[in-house]
Amino acid sequence: MILQALYDYYQRAINDPDKNVAPQGFEWKEIPFVVVLDESGCFKALEDTREGIGNRRTAKKFLVPQAEKRTVGIKANLLWDNVEYALGANPRDRKDISDRHKNFQNRLDDLIHTFNLSQLKTLKAFLDKNPITQIEQNIECSENWKEILEGNLNVIFRLEGSPDPSLCETIRPALSDSDFRKDIEKKGLCLVTGEKVQLSRLHPPIKGVQGTNTQGGALVSFNLPAFVSFGKTQNYNAPISESAAFAYTTALNMLLGKNSQNKIKTANITVAFWSKIKETFNEFNFEESFGSFFADPPKDNPDHGVLAVKALYEAMYAGKIPVDEGNEFYVLGLTPNAARIAVRFWKTGTIKDFADKIKKHFDDMEIIRSPKDLEYLTINQILRATVLDYKMDNMPTNLAGSVVESILDGTPYPVTLMHQCIRRIRAEQKVTRIRAAILKAYLNRSKQYFNPYGKEEITVSLDRTNTSVSYRLGRLFSVLEKIQEEANPGINSTIRDRFYGAASSSPVTVFSQLLKLKNHHLSKLTNQGRKVNFEKELGEIFDGLQEFPSHLSMEDQARFAIGYYHQRQSFFSN
Repeated sequence: MILQALYDYYQRAINDPDKNVAPQGFEWKEIPFVVVLDESGCFKALEDTREGIGNRRTAKKFLVPQAEKRTVGIKANLLWDNVEYALGANPRDRKDISDRHKNFQNRLDDLIHTFNLSQLKTLKAFLDKNPITQIEQNIECSENWKEILEGNLNVIFRLEGSPDPSLCETIRPALSDSDFRKDIEKKGLCLVTGEKVQLSRLHPPIKGVQGTNTQGGALVSFNLPAFVSFGKTQNYNAPISESAAFAYTTALNMLLGKNSQNKIKTANITVAFWSKIKETFNEFNFEESFGSFFADPPKDNPDHGVLAVKALYEAMYAGKIPVDEGNEFYVLGLTPNAARIAVRFWKTGTIKDFADKIKKHFDDMEIIRSPKDLEYLTINQILRATVLDYKMDNMPTNLAGSVVESILDGTPYPVTLMHQCIRRIRAEQKVTRIRAAILKAYLNRSKQYFNPYGKEEITVSLDRTNTSVSYRLGRLFSVLEKIQEEANPGINSTIRDRFYGAASSSPVTVFSQLLKLKNHHLSKLTNQGRKVNFEKELGEIFDGLQEFPSHLSMEDQARFAIGYYHQRQSFFSN
Protein backbone atom coordinates (compact mmCIF):
# COMPACT_ATOMS: atom_id res chain seq x y z
CA MET A 1 0.00 0.00 0.00
CA ILE A 2 2.83 2.45 0.84
CA LEU A 3 4.76 1.74 -2.36
CA GLN A 4 1.57 1.88 -4.43
CA ALA A 5 0.66 5.29 -2.97
CA LEU A 6 4.17 6.61 -3.64
CA TYR A 7 4.07 5.20 -7.18
CA ASP A 8 0.77 7.00 -7.78
CA TYR A 9 2.23 10.23 -6.38
CA TYR A 10 5.09 10.00 -8.88
CA GLN A 11 2.58 9.64 -11.72
CA ARG A 12 0.73 12.69 -10.39
CA ALA A 13 3.93 14.71 -9.99
CA ILE A 14 5.43 13.89 -13.38
CA ASN A 15 2.33 15.39 -15.04
CA ASP A 16 2.59 18.53 -12.91
CA PRO A 17 4.82 21.15 -14.58
CA ASP A 18 5.41 22.84 -11.22
CA LYS A 19 7.07 19.73 -9.76
CA ASN A 20 9.91 19.38 -12.32
CA VAL A 21 10.23 15.64 -11.64
CA ALA A 22 13.23 13.69 -12.88
CA PRO A 23 12.46 11.12 -15.63
CA GLN A 24 13.30 7.46 -15.09
CA GLY A 25 17.00 6.80 -14.70
CA PHE A 26 17.79 10.40 -13.71
CA GLU A 27 17.73 12.54 -10.59
CA TRP A 28 18.16 16.18 -9.61
CA LYS A 29 21.49 16.63 -7.87
CA GLU A 30 23.09 19.69 -6.29
CA ILE A 31 26.55 20.00 -7.85
CA PRO A 32 28.73 22.91 -6.74
CA PHE A 33 31.22 23.08 -9.64
CA VAL A 34 31.13 22.72 -13.41
CA VAL A 35 34.25 21.84 -15.43
CA VAL A 36 34.00 23.73 -18.75
CA LEU A 37 35.79 22.26 -21.81
CA ASP A 38 36.38 23.54 -25.32
CA GLU A 39 35.67 21.51 -28.47
CA SER A 40 39.16 19.96 -28.49
CA GLY A 41 38.82 18.70 -24.89
CA CYS A 42 41.01 21.34 -23.25
CA PHE A 43 40.15 22.84 -19.88
CA LYS A 44 38.63 26.34 -20.00
CA ALA A 45 37.06 27.21 -16.65
CA LEU A 46 35.81 26.00 -13.29
CA GLU A 47 32.38 27.50 -12.60
CA ASP A 48 31.02 27.84 -9.08
CA THR A 49 27.25 27.21 -9.18
CA ARG A 50 26.56 28.09 -5.54
CA GLU A 51 24.45 31.02 -4.50
CA GLY A 52 24.03 32.62 -1.10
CA ILE A 53 26.29 33.86 1.67
CA GLY A 54 28.90 31.98 3.70
CA ASN A 55 27.87 28.52 4.87
CA ARG A 56 24.35 29.06 3.54
CA ARG A 57 25.41 28.84 -0.09
CA THR A 58 23.34 26.38 -2.11
CA ALA A 59 24.58 24.64 -5.23
CA LYS A 60 22.58 24.57 -8.45
CA LYS A 61 20.61 21.41 -9.21
CA PHE A 62 21.46 19.46 -12.36
CA LEU A 63 19.57 16.62 -13.99
CA VAL A 64 22.05 13.73 -13.94
CA PRO A 65 22.00 9.94 -14.40
CA GLN A 66 20.90 8.37 -11.15
CA ALA A 67 23.66 7.90 -8.58
CA GLU A 68 25.11 4.48 -8.04
CA LYS A 69 24.40 2.77 -4.70
CA ARG A 70 27.86 2.65 -3.15
CA THR A 71 28.82 0.80 0.05
CA VAL A 72 32.30 -0.76 0.01
CA GLY A 73 32.81 -1.39 -3.70
CA ILE A 74 34.03 0.90 -6.45
CA LYS A 75 31.17 2.25 -8.57
CA ALA A 76 31.48 5.44 -10.58
CA ASN A 77 28.54 7.61 -11.44
CA LEU A 78 27.85 8.34 -15.08
CA LEU A 79 29.31 11.66 -16.35
CA TRP A 80 29.42 13.24 -12.86
CA ASP A 81 31.00 12.37 -9.51
CA ASN A 82 33.43 13.58 -6.88
CA VAL A 83 36.90 14.57 -8.02
CA GLU A 84 38.38 11.23 -6.97
CA TYR A 85 36.25 9.34 -9.49
CA ALA A 86 35.77 12.04 -12.14
CA LEU A 87 39.30 13.49 -12.35
CA GLY A 88 41.54 11.08 -10.48
CA ALA A 89 42.46 13.61 -7.77
CA ASN A 90 43.61 12.13 -4.48
CA PRO A 91 42.83 14.64 -1.68
CA ARG A 92 42.38 11.85 0.91
CA ASP A 93 45.52 9.89 -0.05
CA ARG A 94 43.63 6.75 -1.08
CA LYS A 95 45.45 3.69 -2.39
CA ASP A 96 42.68 2.77 -4.84
CA ILE A 97 42.41 6.17 -6.52
CA SER A 98 43.54 4.85 -9.92
CA ASP A 99 40.86 2.13 -9.80
CA ARG A 100 38.19 4.72 -9.00
CA HIS A 101 39.15 7.00 -11.87
CA LYS A 102 39.55 4.03 -14.22
CA ASN A 103 36.01 2.90 -13.37
CA PHE A 104 34.71 6.36 -14.28
CA GLN A 105 36.60 6.25 -17.59
CA ASN A 106 35.36 2.72 -18.35
CA ARG A 107 31.74 3.84 -18.03
CA LEU A 108 32.51 6.73 -20.37
CA ASP A 109 34.15 4.32 -22.86
CA ASP A 110 31.05 2.13 -22.79
CA LEU A 111 28.91 5.16 -23.61
CA ILE A 112 31.17 6.12 -26.51
CA HIS A 113 31.07 2.56 -27.83
CA THR A 114 27.25 2.54 -27.63
CA PHE A 115 26.39 6.01 -28.91
CA ASN A 116 29.55 7.34 -30.66
CA LEU A 117 28.69 10.95 -29.76
CA SER A 118 31.25 13.71 -30.41
CA GLN A 119 30.52 15.36 -27.04
CA LEU A 120 31.53 12.19 -25.21
CA LYS A 121 34.73 11.97 -27.22
CA THR A 122 35.53 15.54 -26.18
CA LEU A 123 35.27 14.57 -22.51
CA LYS A 124 37.39 11.47 -23.21
CA ALA A 125 40.08 13.65 -24.78
CA PHE A 126 40.12 15.90 -21.70
CA LEU A 127 40.51 12.98 -19.31
CA ASP A 128 43.36 11.57 -21.40
CA LYS A 129 45.32 14.88 -21.21
CA ASN A 130 46.10 14.90 -17.48
CA PRO A 131 43.05 16.90 -16.36
CA ILE A 132 44.41 17.77 -12.91
CA THR A 133 47.49 19.44 -14.36
CA GLN A 134 45.35 21.46 -16.75
CA ILE A 135 43.22 22.76 -13.89
CA GLU A 136 46.16 23.52 -11.59
CA GLN A 137 47.90 25.52 -14.32
CA ASN A 138 44.93 27.89 -14.48
CA ILE A 139 45.65 30.49 -11.77
CA GLU A 140 42.09 31.87 -11.86
CA CYS A 141 40.75 28.53 -10.64
CA SER A 142 43.17 28.02 -7.75
CA GLU A 143 40.78 29.02 -4.96
CA ASN A 144 37.89 26.95 -6.31
CA TRP A 145 40.19 23.98 -6.94
CA LYS A 146 41.51 24.16 -3.40
CA GLU A 147 37.96 24.12 -2.02
CA ILE A 148 37.02 21.18 -4.25
CA LEU A 149 39.96 19.12 -3.02
CA GLU A 150 39.30 19.93 0.64
CA GLY A 151 35.72 18.67 0.41
CA ASN A 152 36.17 16.05 -2.34
CA LEU A 153 33.21 17.81 -3.98
CA ASN A 154 31.14 16.68 -6.93
CA VAL A 155 31.80 18.08 -10.39
CA ILE A 156 29.96 17.91 -13.69
CA PHE A 157 31.07 18.73 -17.22
CA ARG A 158 29.86 21.21 -19.84
CA LEU A 159 31.06 22.04 -23.33
CA GLU A 160 31.84 25.69 -24.05
CA GLY A 161 29.14 27.31 -26.14
CA SER A 162 26.61 24.55 -25.51
CA PRO A 163 23.05 25.70 -24.71
CA ASP A 164 22.71 22.83 -22.23
CA PRO A 165 23.66 23.31 -18.58
CA SER A 166 25.74 20.12 -18.59
CA LEU A 167 26.97 17.27 -20.76
CA CYS A 168 24.43 15.02 -19.02
CA GLU A 169 21.60 17.14 -20.46
CA THR A 170 23.23 17.13 -23.89
CA ILE A 171 23.16 13.34 -24.23
CA ARG A 172 20.00 12.75 -22.16
CA PRO A 173 17.77 12.07 -25.17
CA ALA A 174 20.05 9.21 -26.23
CA LEU A 175 20.16 7.73 -22.74
CA SER A 176 16.39 8.03 -22.27
CA ASP A 177 15.65 6.20 -25.52
CA SER A 178 17.87 3.22 -24.70
CA ASP A 179 18.11 0.49 -22.11
CA PHE A 180 21.78 1.31 -21.52
CA ARG A 181 21.06 2.44 -17.94
CA LYS A 182 19.43 -0.80 -16.87
CA ASP A 183 21.12 -3.56 -14.94
CA ILE A 184 18.58 -6.26 -15.69
CA GLU A 185 18.84 -9.80 -14.42
CA LYS A 186 15.33 -11.22 -13.95
CA LYS A 187 11.74 -10.85 -14.94
CA GLY A 188 8.80 -11.31 -12.62
CA LEU A 189 5.43 -10.06 -11.45
CA CYS A 190 5.77 -6.55 -9.99
CA LEU A 191 4.02 -6.13 -6.64
CA VAL A 192 3.24 -2.49 -7.42
CA THR A 193 2.03 -2.48 -11.02
CA GLY A 194 0.89 -6.11 -11.32
CA GLU A 195 2.78 -6.49 -14.61
CA LYS A 196 5.36 -9.12 -15.57
CA VAL A 197 8.42 -6.96 -16.24
CA GLN A 198 12.12 -6.53 -15.52
CA LEU A 199 12.70 -6.59 -11.73
CA SER A 200 15.02 -4.33 -9.76
CA ARG A 201 17.76 -6.07 -7.78
CA LEU A 202 18.72 -2.98 -5.77
CA HIS A 203 16.45 0.01 -5.21
CA PRO A 204 17.77 3.59 -5.23
CA PRO A 205 18.53 5.01 -1.76
CA ILE A 206 16.08 7.17 0.20
CA LYS A 207 17.54 10.44 1.47
CA GLY A 208 16.17 13.10 3.78
CA VAL A 209 15.29 10.89 6.77
CA GLN A 210 17.09 12.39 9.75
CA GLY A 211 19.47 9.99 11.43
CA THR A 212 20.40 8.04 8.29
CA ASN A 213 23.81 8.38 6.69
CA THR A 214 24.50 10.82 3.88
CA GLN A 215 24.29 8.07 1.26
CA GLY A 216 20.68 7.46 2.24
CA GLY A 217 18.89 4.35 3.45
CA ALA A 218 16.76 1.55 2.04
CA LEU A 219 13.04 1.14 2.51
CA VAL A 220 13.14 -2.30 0.86
CA SER A 221 16.28 -4.32 1.52
CA PHE A 222 17.42 -7.95 1.94
CA ASN A 223 21.13 -8.35 2.60
CA LEU A 224 21.50 -11.47 4.77
CA PRO A 225 20.58 -15.13 4.18
CA ALA A 226 18.21 -15.06 7.15
CA PHE A 227 16.00 -12.54 5.34
CA VAL A 228 15.60 -14.40 2.05
CA SER A 229 13.71 -17.47 0.89
CA PHE A 230 13.24 -19.85 -2.06
CA GLY A 231 16.77 -19.20 -3.28
CA LYS A 232 16.07 -15.57 -4.13
CA THR A 233 18.66 -12.87 -3.45
CA GLN A 234 18.38 -9.27 -2.32
CA ASN A 235 15.27 -7.39 -3.50
CA TYR A 236 14.02 -10.22 -5.67
CA ASN A 237 12.34 -11.33 -2.44
CA ALA A 238 10.06 -8.31 -2.85
CA PRO A 239 9.72 -8.25 -6.65
CA ILE A 240 9.36 -4.67 -7.87
CA SER A 241 10.00 -3.52 -11.40
CA GLU A 242 12.77 -1.15 -12.38
CA SER A 243 10.25 1.54 -13.26
CA ALA A 244 8.20 1.11 -10.07
CA ALA A 245 11.33 1.12 -7.87
CA PHE A 246 12.50 4.31 -9.55
CA ALA A 247 9.05 5.88 -9.24
CA TYR A 248 8.48 5.21 -5.53
CA THR A 249 12.01 6.19 -4.49
CA THR A 250 11.93 9.35 -6.61
CA ALA A 251 8.54 10.29 -5.15
CA LEU A 252 9.71 9.75 -1.58
CA ASN A 253 12.99 11.59 -2.16
CA MET A 254 10.99 14.46 -3.61
CA LEU A 255 8.68 14.51 -0.58
CA LEU A 256 11.70 14.43 1.76
CA GLY A 257 13.76 16.95 -0.21
CA LYS A 258 15.57 19.88 1.39
CA ASN A 259 12.95 22.51 0.59
CA SER A 260 9.95 20.21 0.45
CA GLN A 261 6.69 21.48 1.95
CA ASN A 262 5.49 17.88 2.29
CA LYS A 263 7.60 16.83 5.26
CA ILE A 264 8.03 17.62 8.92
CA LYS A 265 10.61 16.54 11.47
CA THR A 266 9.84 15.99 15.11
CA ALA A 267 12.34 14.38 17.51
CA ASN A 268 13.75 11.33 15.64
CA ILE A 269 10.82 10.99 13.24
CA THR A 270 10.57 12.31 9.70
CA VAL A 271 7.00 12.52 8.42
CA ALA A 272 6.04 12.73 4.75
CA PHE A 273 2.48 13.53 3.71
CA TRP A 274 0.62 13.95 0.45
CA SER A 275 -2.80 13.64 -1.15
CA LYS A 276 -3.70 11.19 -3.89
CA ILE A 277 -5.15 13.88 -6.14
CA LYS A 278 -3.95 17.46 -6.34
CA GLU A 279 -6.39 19.68 -4.46
CA THR A 280 -8.30 22.28 -6.45
CA PHE A 281 -9.82 24.24 -3.54
CA ASN A 282 -8.49 27.77 -3.84
CA GLU A 283 -9.76 28.90 -0.44
CA PHE A 284 -7.93 26.28 1.63
CA ASN A 285 -5.32 23.68 0.64
CA PHE A 286 -5.03 20.99 3.30
CA GLU A 287 -1.89 19.42 1.85
CA GLU A 288 -0.03 22.74 1.87
CA SER A 289 -1.18 23.53 5.41
CA PHE A 290 -0.66 20.12 7.03
CA GLY A 291 2.97 20.65 8.00
CA SER A 292 2.16 23.95 9.71
CA PHE A 293 0.08 22.12 12.34
CA PHE A 294 3.11 20.14 13.50
CA ALA A 295 6.44 21.81 12.71
CA ASP A 296 7.89 25.01 14.15
CA PRO A 297 6.97 28.18 12.25
CA PRO A 298 9.73 29.85 10.20
CA LYS A 299 11.75 32.44 12.08
CA ASP A 300 10.69 35.21 9.73
CA ASN A 301 7.00 34.36 10.22
CA PRO A 302 6.33 33.17 13.80
CA ASP A 303 2.56 33.38 13.28
CA HIS A 304 2.58 30.98 10.33
CA GLY A 305 1.28 28.01 12.32
CA VAL A 306 -1.40 30.07 14.06
CA LEU A 307 -2.68 31.38 10.75
CA ALA A 308 -2.77 27.87 9.30
CA VAL A 309 -4.88 26.57 12.20
CA LYS A 310 -7.22 29.55 11.93
CA ALA A 311 -7.59 28.84 8.21
CA LEU A 312 -8.44 25.22 9.06
CA TYR A 313 -11.17 26.28 11.48
CA GLU A 314 -12.60 28.80 9.02
CA ALA A 315 -12.56 26.25 6.20
CA MET A 316 -14.37 23.67 8.31
CA TYR A 317 -17.02 26.10 9.53
CA ALA A 318 -17.54 27.38 5.98
CA GLY A 319 -17.74 23.89 4.48
CA LYS A 320 -14.59 24.36 2.38
CA ILE A 321 -12.89 21.09 3.37
CA PRO A 322 -13.19 18.66 0.42
CA VAL A 323 -15.21 15.56 1.30
CA ASP A 324 -14.38 13.59 -1.84
CA GLU A 325 -13.91 10.00 -0.68
CA GLY A 326 -11.75 9.29 -3.72
CA ASN A 327 -9.03 11.73 -2.72
CA GLU A 328 -7.17 9.93 0.02
CA PHE A 329 -4.59 11.62 2.20
CA TYR A 330 -1.45 9.77 3.31
CA VAL A 331 0.89 10.29 6.26
CA LEU A 332 4.11 8.25 6.46
CA GLY A 333 6.31 8.34 9.57
CA LEU A 334 9.91 7.17 9.10
CA THR A 335 12.76 6.55 11.54
CA PRO A 336 16.39 5.52 10.94
CA ASN A 337 17.50 1.94 11.54
CA ALA A 338 21.18 1.50 10.67
CA ALA A 339 21.39 1.44 6.84
CA ARG A 340 17.64 0.94 6.58
CA ILE A 341 14.60 3.09 7.11
CA ALA A 342 11.89 1.85 9.44
CA VAL A 343 8.23 2.69 8.96
CA ARG A 344 7.09 4.18 12.29
CA PHE A 345 3.50 4.60 11.18
CA TRP A 346 1.34 4.71 8.05
CA LYS A 347 -1.99 6.54 8.12
CA THR A 348 -4.55 6.85 5.35
CA GLY A 349 -7.93 8.51 5.19
CA THR A 350 -9.85 11.30 3.56
CA ILE A 351 -8.85 14.92 3.99
CA LYS A 352 -12.06 15.43 5.95
CA ASP A 353 -11.07 12.64 8.39
CA PHE A 354 -7.66 14.14 9.10
CA ALA A 355 -9.05 17.67 9.32
CA ASP A 356 -11.60 16.59 11.94
CA LYS A 357 -8.97 14.87 14.07
CA ILE A 358 -6.49 17.73 13.89
CA LYS A 359 -9.21 20.21 14.85
CA LYS A 360 -10.15 17.94 17.77
CA HIS A 361 -6.52 18.03 18.93
CA PHE A 362 -6.42 21.83 18.96
CA ASP A 363 -9.78 21.93 20.74
CA ASP A 364 -8.45 19.58 23.42
CA MET A 365 -5.32 21.70 23.88
CA GLU A 366 -7.25 24.93 24.34
CA ILE A 367 -6.77 26.51 27.78
CA ILE A 368 -6.89 30.01 29.23
CA ARG A 369 -3.78 32.01 28.34
CA SER A 370 -2.28 35.46 28.55
CA PRO A 371 -2.57 37.82 25.55
CA LYS A 372 1.15 37.30 24.85
CA ASP A 373 0.84 33.53 24.41
CA LEU A 374 0.34 31.98 20.98
CA GLU A 375 -3.25 31.01 20.34
CA TYR A 376 -2.33 27.57 18.94
CA LEU A 377 0.67 25.35 19.65
CA THR A 378 2.53 23.14 17.17
CA ILE A 379 3.42 19.57 18.05
CA ASN A 380 7.09 20.46 18.39
CA GLN A 381 6.28 23.27 20.83
CA ILE A 382 4.18 20.87 22.88
CA LEU A 383 6.84 18.16 22.96
CA ARG A 384 9.68 20.53 23.85
CA ALA A 385 7.79 21.72 26.92
CA THR A 386 8.09 18.23 28.41
CA VAL A 387 11.87 17.74 28.18
CA LEU A 388 15.02 19.10 29.78
CA ASP A 389 16.19 22.45 28.41
CA TYR A 390 13.35 22.35 25.85
CA LYS A 391 15.61 20.34 23.51
CA MET A 392 14.19 17.67 21.24
CA ASP A 393 17.37 15.63 21.69
CA ASN A 394 16.23 14.90 25.24
CA MET A 395 12.94 13.42 24.07
CA PRO A 396 12.24 9.86 25.30
CA THR A 397 12.33 7.23 22.58
CA ASN A 398 9.05 6.79 20.67
CA LEU A 399 7.23 9.59 22.54
CA ALA A 400 7.01 11.94 19.55
CA GLY A 401 5.74 9.20 17.26
CA SER A 402 3.13 8.10 19.78
CA VAL A 403 1.84 11.66 20.18
CA VAL A 404 1.57 12.20 16.41
CA GLU A 405 -0.23 8.87 16.02
CA SER A 406 -2.71 9.72 18.78
CA ILE A 407 -3.54 12.98 17.02
CA LEU A 408 -4.00 11.40 13.61
CA ASP A 409 -6.03 8.49 15.03
CA GLY A 410 -8.08 10.56 17.47
CA THR A 411 -7.07 8.26 20.34
CA PRO A 412 -5.91 9.17 23.87
CA TYR A 413 -2.50 10.77 24.16
CA PRO A 414 0.20 8.40 25.44
CA VAL A 415 0.48 8.20 29.22
CA THR A 416 4.20 8.85 28.78
CA LEU A 417 3.35 12.39 27.68
CA MET A 418 1.54 13.10 30.95
CA HIS A 419 4.29 11.53 33.06
CA GLN A 420 7.01 13.43 31.21
CA CYS A 421 5.11 16.70 31.63
CA ILE A 422 4.62 16.21 35.38
CA ARG A 423 8.29 15.36 35.85
CA ARG A 424 9.32 18.62 34.20
CA ILE A 425 6.84 20.61 36.30
CA ARG A 426 8.21 19.12 39.50
CA ALA A 427 11.82 19.54 38.39
CA GLU A 428 11.34 23.22 37.52
CA GLN A 429 8.42 24.05 39.89
CA LYS A 430 6.80 25.75 36.91
CA VAL A 431 3.34 25.16 35.46
CA THR A 432 3.37 26.88 32.08
CA ARG A 433 0.45 27.38 29.72
CA ILE A 434 1.75 24.60 27.43
CA ARG A 435 2.15 22.08 30.24
CA ALA A 436 -1.27 22.85 31.65
CA ALA A 437 -2.75 22.44 28.16
CA ILE A 438 -1.04 19.05 27.76
CA LEU A 439 -2.41 17.76 31.06
CA LYS A 440 -5.91 19.07 30.35
CA ALA A 441 -5.92 17.48 26.89
CA TYR A 442 -4.64 14.16 28.24
CA LEU A 443 -7.28 13.90 30.99
CA ASN A 444 -10.19 15.01 28.83
CA ARG A 445 -9.33 12.86 25.82
CA SER A 446 -8.84 9.76 27.98
CA LYS A 447 -12.22 10.23 29.63
CA GLN A 448 -14.03 11.00 26.37
CA TYR A 449 -12.47 8.01 24.62
CA PHE A 450 -13.45 5.46 27.25
CA ASN A 451 -16.69 7.21 28.23
CA PRO A 452 -17.89 9.16 25.17
CA TYR A 453 -21.11 10.25 26.88
CA GLY A 454 -19.36 11.51 30.01
CA LYS A 455 -18.99 15.15 30.95
CA GLU A 456 -15.82 17.05 30.07
CA GLU A 457 -13.60 16.77 33.12
CA ILE A 458 -11.44 19.89 32.81
CA THR A 459 -12.69 23.19 31.41
CA VAL A 460 -10.71 25.83 29.53
CA SER A 461 -10.60 28.23 32.48
CA LEU A 462 -11.23 28.17 36.25
CA ASP A 463 -14.07 25.84 37.19
CA ARG A 464 -15.41 26.60 40.66
CA THR A 465 -17.84 23.69 40.39
CA ASN A 466 -15.08 21.12 39.99
CA THR A 467 -15.17 19.01 43.17
CA SER A 468 -11.98 17.05 42.49
CA VAL A 469 -9.86 17.12 45.66
CA SER A 470 -6.61 17.35 43.70
CA TYR A 471 -7.94 20.17 41.50
CA ARG A 472 -9.02 22.14 44.59
CA LEU A 473 -5.68 21.51 46.28
CA GLY A 474 -3.96 23.01 43.23
CA ARG A 475 -6.23 26.04 43.50
CA LEU A 476 -5.50 26.28 47.23
CA PHE A 477 -1.75 26.20 46.64
CA SER A 478 -2.10 28.99 44.07
CA VAL A 479 -4.10 31.20 46.49
CA LEU A 480 -1.56 30.65 49.27
CA GLU A 481 1.25 31.63 46.91
CA LYS A 482 -0.62 34.76 45.81
CA ILE A 483 -1.18 35.82 49.44
CA GLN A 484 2.55 35.43 50.09
CA GLU A 485 3.43 37.51 47.01
CA GLU A 486 1.13 40.38 47.96
CA ALA A 487 2.31 40.31 51.59
CA ASN A 488 5.94 40.49 50.42
CA PRO A 489 6.16 42.63 47.26
CA GLY A 490 9.25 41.87 45.16
CA ILE A 491 9.90 38.51 46.83
CA ASN A 492 12.49 36.44 44.93
CA SER A 493 11.07 32.98 45.67
CA THR A 494 7.71 31.75 46.84
CA ILE A 495 6.27 28.62 48.41
CA ARG A 496 6.14 27.15 44.90
CA ASP A 497 9.95 27.00 44.74
CA ARG A 498 10.19 25.02 47.98
CA PHE A 499 6.96 23.11 48.37
CA TYR A 500 5.36 22.48 44.95
CA GLY A 501 6.73 18.95 44.55
CA ALA A 502 5.62 17.80 47.99
CA ALA A 503 2.27 19.62 47.84
CA SER A 504 1.37 18.02 44.50
CA SER A 505 2.37 14.47 45.47
CA SER A 506 1.85 14.15 49.26
CA PRO A 507 -0.35 17.09 50.36
CA VAL A 508 -0.74 16.01 53.98
CA THR A 509 2.97 16.60 54.63
CA VAL A 510 3.04 20.31 53.78
CA PHE A 511 -0.37 21.97 53.71
CA SER A 512 -0.73 22.31 57.49
CA GLN A 513 2.55 24.27 57.53
CA LEU A 514 1.50 26.35 54.52
CA LEU A 515 -1.80 27.30 56.19
CA LYS A 516 0.09 28.54 59.26
CA LEU A 517 2.29 30.66 56.99
CA LYS A 518 -0.87 31.96 55.34
CA ASN A 519 -2.10 33.44 58.62
CA HIS A 520 1.21 35.26 59.03
CA HIS A 521 1.06 36.60 55.46
CA LEU A 522 -2.56 37.73 55.74
CA SER A 523 -1.71 39.74 58.85
CA LYS A 524 0.79 41.75 56.83
CA LEU A 525 -1.80 42.86 54.25
CA THR A 526 -2.84 46.48 54.74
CA ASN A 527 -5.69 46.35 52.24
CA GLN A 528 -8.58 44.94 54.26
CA GLY A 529 -10.76 44.45 51.18
CA ARG A 530 -8.07 42.33 49.60
CA LYS A 531 -7.78 40.28 52.79
CA VAL A 532 -11.53 39.62 52.80
CA ASN A 533 -11.42 38.50 49.16
CA PHE A 534 -8.67 36.00 49.94
CA GLU A 535 -10.64 34.64 52.89
CA LYS A 536 -13.70 34.18 50.69
CA GLU A 537 -11.63 32.40 48.04
CA LEU A 538 -10.16 30.08 50.66
CA GLY A 539 -13.57 29.38 52.12
CA GLU A 540 -14.98 28.44 48.71
CA ILE A 541 -12.08 26.06 48.09
CA PHE A 542 -12.25 24.46 51.54
CA ASP A 543 -15.99 23.90 51.08
CA GLY A 544 -15.15 20.90 48.89
CA LEU A 545 -12.25 19.56 50.96
CA GLN A 546 -12.68 17.06 53.76
CA GLU A 547 -9.04 16.19 54.46
CA PHE A 548 -5.61 16.35 52.90
CA PRO A 549 -4.71 13.10 51.07
CA SER A 550 -1.49 11.36 51.97
CA HIS A 551 -0.68 10.67 48.33
CA LEU A 552 -1.82 11.81 44.88
CA SER A 553 -1.64 9.57 41.80
CA MET A 554 -0.07 10.85 38.58
CA GLU A 555 -3.48 11.78 37.16
CA ASP A 556 -4.33 13.61 40.39
CA GLN A 557 -1.02 15.44 40.16
CA ALA A 558 -2.10 16.51 36.68
CA ARG A 559 -5.38 17.85 38.10
CA PHE A 560 -3.39 19.62 40.85
CA ALA A 561 -1.25 21.38 38.23
CA ILE A 562 -4.29 22.43 36.19
CA GLY A 563 -6.09 23.71 39.29
CA TYR A 564 -3.00 25.70 40.21
CA TYR A 565 -2.73 27.13 36.68
CA HIS A 566 -6.43 27.98 36.40
CA GLN A 567 -6.47 29.76 39.75
CA ARG A 568 -3.25 31.59 38.93
CA GLN A 569 -4.66 32.85 35.61
CA SER A 570 -7.88 33.99 37.32
CA PHE A 571 -5.87 36.48 39.41
CA PHE A 572 -4.58 38.15 36.26
CA SER A 573 -7.94 38.19 34.49
CA ASN A 574 -9.88 39.74 37.35
